[in-house]
Formats: sequence, structure tokens, C-alpha cells
Amino acid sequence: MNAAKITRESKSNLALAFIALGRERRDDITIFYAFCRVIDDIADSTDLTVQEKTRDLIAWRQWLREGTADEPALARDLRAVMAKYSLIPGMLEEIIDGVEMDLRHVRYETFEELRVYCYRVASAVGLVSIEIFGYRNPACREYAIQLGLALQMTNIIRDVGKDLANGRIYLPQEDLARFGYPEEDLRLRKQNEPFGRLMEFEAARAEEFFARAASLLPREDRRSMVAAEIMRSVYQALLRRMKADGFRVFDKEYRLSRLEKSGRVAAQLLRVSLNARH
Repeated sequence: MNAAKITRESKSNLALAFIALGRERRDDITIFYAFCRVIDDIADSTDLTVQEKTRDLIAWRQWLREGTADEPALARDLRAVMAKYSLIPGMLEEIIDGVEMDLRHVRYETFEELRVYCYRVASAVGLVSIEIFGYRNPACREYAIQLGLALQMTNIIRDVGKDLANGRIYLPQEDLARFGYPEEDLRLRKQNEPFGRLMEFEAARAEEFFARAASLLPREDRRSMVAAEIMRSVYQALLRRMKADGFRVFDKEYRLSRLEKSGRVAAQLLRVSLNARH
């Protein structure tokens, strides 16, 4: 399966944002995104054992550095993208480190532990993405880190029920204790007052990361970061929808409609155009 098909079938918000890019950068980010999708699917597979998942991820680590006779075409395409943008293997291996955490961790005691996971599976993706998008101000790197944390925290809030069904709890144990919402209540999917306060707390944490990202985006890089800003707009709207609806994450699958997403894409493109004129 080629990169474009993997990206198209993922139906991801990230893939939607690529429409804002020129053809060449769009093709390159699509290859990188397909890599992220493939290694994530390895970690989430119900058909592979932990040993088989580890084996496949080790293979990808090798393919980031050199080719083999049995490598997929995606690996060759990815190395070409890495060479083009001077991306070192360690930048992408950080993402593999993140998905490997899902093979070993099903609970996180503290937010600081969870933050490491969020950095690897989201901020590290952002740091590679901005190299492909192109930027001038080094402050863009911290923007990518903070935005990645915001996006991943939003994912964690949205997917509480789905992750629970897969035996994973990303909400930090210290937060469950702080709001008097024991893990047993979570397993029973109790949507009570302590749960509401817990989710409000996690949403406020995500909003803080969104705010930091917004404040860190350099003015001269707003045009090149338009795809990232589309992501910020879509995910922040998703977070606020969940909050307004009382975080009914056990019985609802929150998403924006295609029309709503398209409106946010158009709004970001218009904002960039107006900024360019001034």
C-alpha cells in the first residue's frame, strides 16, 4: 500500500490539513505521515504478539538507516524524504520509542510520565513535520512541542472509553486520586461529579498547551505553519465541544463534521492570506 492510500484511508484530521500545502511538501509529509500510521498500527494490532510487534518496529529502525532486500517501498521513500530535509534517524526513532511504550505501559502514575509519552507520539511528530513545512525562526520548534502536547491530550480525553476497552488508561493515576475517581469507577464507566471535575482538569491542561503554542508561533512562520494551525483549530474546537457536552466520552464518539472541518481550513487559509497582505 502506498503512502497516499495509507493517508487517505486513515481519515485523519492531520491528513485534512495537508490540503494547505504545495504539491511537493504535501507529497513529502504524506510519506512521513504514512510511516507514523504504519508504526502506530503495528503497536495497536490485535493480530500480532508483543514479540512480533517488537520485531516489526526493530525492522523499521533499521530501515530508517539503511535499506534491505525485503523493505517496503515506503521505507525507501521515507529515507529520500529524510535526506531531502536533513532529518536524522533519531528524530523518527523517537516516535517509534513512543509507540513502543504502548507495548509496555497501560497505566501512568504521574503526568510527568505521561508527558514523555505525549512528547514521543505527538511532539516528535510535530518536530519532524515543521522541518518538512519549512520555517525560519527556531522558536517554531517549541511551538511544535507545545502543540503536540495539546493535540495528544485532546486525543486522550476523546478516547477514554476506547482506550479503556483496549486495557489502556492514559489518565494519570495521581489525577484519578486527586479528584476521588478510582480506577474501578472508570472501569464501570461512571460519569459522575468526580469524573466531570477530572475531565475539566485534563481539558484545562490541554487548553494551556494550546495557548502556549499560539503564543509561540513566530509571525514570520505563520504561512509555513498553516497546516499545523489547521490542526490546532480543529482539535481545539473538538476539545471545547466535549467540554460543552459534559465529556460524554463513554457513549459518544466526538468528531467535527466534514463541513465544520472545511470551514476551519478555509478560515486558516484566509487568515494567512490577509496577514500576507499586511
